[in-house]
Amino acid sequence: MPASPATLPAQDPSGEHWVESLTDGTHVLIRPLRAEDRQREADFIARLSPEARHFRFLCSMREVSPALLDQLMAVDFHDSVAYVALVHQDGELIEVGISRYSVGQDKQQCECAVTVADDWRERGLAVALMRHLIDCARRNGLQQMFSVDSAANTAMHDLARFLGFSSHQDPEDATQLIHTLKLQAAS
Repeated sequence: MPASPATLPAQDPSGEHWVESLTDGTHVLIRPLRAEDRQREADFIARLSPEARHFRFLCSMREVSPALLDQLMAVDFHDSVAYVALVHQDGELIEVGISRYSVGQDKQQCECAVTVADDWRERGLAVALMRHLIDCARRNGLQQMFSVDSAANTAMHDLARFLGFSSHQDPEDATQLIHTLKLQAAS
């Protein structure tokens, strides 16, 4: 899926954005998450099905707590990155997907996640969001990206395989899979 990036450099993502054409011909705006997206993020999580919320957070929850929302909104675009997918619906800009990563203590790897609204799945949105996230992690010099997901989340397993991640069962929890992607070529 070709994208047309904005002209600002990667180290200043404030104006970075892409308009992506999905497999069904619809278009979405993908850009860095901003402070102004706080309520959109809360509304997005509230609209997810219970299964989608469980797959994203690996627990059951009815609504996002203010503390969790604070954590989700805390992005610096180096150690913590998030890209949001937005569309106009009934005259309002709404969130339909998000990808994010957080750098580990070793500063060499990051844990990632992607979530797409239930009614926006199977259109290529998760692939588009993850490709921008992977590109950013590479630009930031990270060596590896990984995701810990429910073994029942077949959509994530398929996405990880499509994007070139390797997968194995979590040695500490047989109900989870760990998907890993090497980001940099060996020196």
